[in-house]
Amino acid sequence: MNVRYVVELTDEERAELRAFVSGGSKQVLKVKRAQILLASDDGARDGDIATSVVVSTSTVYRTKQRFVEGGLTKALHDEPRPGAPRKLSGKEEALLIATACSTPPSGRARWTMELLANAMVQLTEQPSLSRETVRRRLAENDLKPWQKKMWCVPKVDAEYVARMEDVLDLYAEEPHVNEPVVSFDESPVQLIGETRVPTAPAPGKPARIDYEYRRNGTANLFVFVDAHRPWRHVKITDHRTCVDFAECMRDLVDVHYPAAPRIRVVLDNLSTHRAGALYQAFPPAEARRILRRLELHYVPKHASWLNLVEIEIGVLKGQCLARRIDNRATLDREIAAWTAARNAAGARIRWMFTVERAREKLGRAYAKCTTEGTDAAA
Repeated sequence: MNVRYVVELTDEERAELRAFVSGGSKQVLKVKRAQILLASDDGARDGDIATSVVVSTSTVYRTKQRFVEGGLTKALHDEPRPGAPRKLSGKEEALLIATACSTPPSGRARWTMELLANAMVQLTEQPSLSRETVRRRLAENDLKPWQKKMWCVPKVDAEYVARMEDVLDLYAEEPHVNEPVVSFDESPVQLIGETRVPTAPAPGKPARIDYEYRRNGTANLFVFVDAHRPWRHVKITDHRTCVDFAECMRDLVDVHYPAAPRIRVVLDNLSTHRAGALYQAFPPAEARRILRRLELHYVPKHASWLNLVEIEIGVLKGQCLARRIDNRATLDREIAAWTAARNAAGARIRWMFTVERAREKLGRAYAKCTTEGTDAAA
């Protein structure tokens, strides 16, 4: 037995090691070293320690040696290993961050790793700089100059809050047969034809289409969704003018809800979505007749996410339109089939965002609105 290095722990060191081993969250290597020292302190032989701790006898020997020569800290912890010095100094790193936050060079939409590396070579005395060095320094500062996020709520003021809460209250109401709530919007769609006949899928082979296609024009989809019952309707037109919008509103009154004395319509702020569009399309008496049955509710500007129909349009595109449809007749037929099936299945959109949650999420904006109103009054 190798007894050149004899481990004799003090009570304090023994207690520290036992706590270290039982902690369960330390690095495995350090735990094994602690177990080696504890077993050696109990008089176990090196071979037995190596077997029980599942290490080599040389590891047991080196751990004991490190304890005897340097104490407990040296036995448990490795000394810092020498490595290559950091490529950039503190000032150079600051310059890199400033450059990454600046406007990219002319002709480039954003900074890339290569562009930043080249810029640092020009701005400093570094002879060269790898993209990996740039990536690490940026990561350390949690900076991703190529990434952009879009504001979902660009500006919240009193008008935004008023429109938002008005729409959210409509969604939260109990269903009322005489006063339905209908969400309305429109979406363009391209008619795309094939230049080569696609091949159908087969076992082990996916379907194949040509990357080239033929553009056969466009169509417009006017989409209606009832907020409180499983009903939606898609009207397909060639254009999206004021007249087309007015005719959709007439359909809503005379075809889809002929018995409802009042229909609450949620829409966005598109210039054609106005009561005046009906006077452009119909005689004054007809326009007035239709508008008496309608109550228009507008979502805030730049807040189309509050329009429930946007979700339905996304479902329509994903389930029905995610393919090439080359003519209007096929488009009419496919959308009609999709609409009928979805209505028959009783599919509904479960709207979860309420006035209460809005006030919780946008509480700071509400407070700002209140403060601004108080200051104006003062």
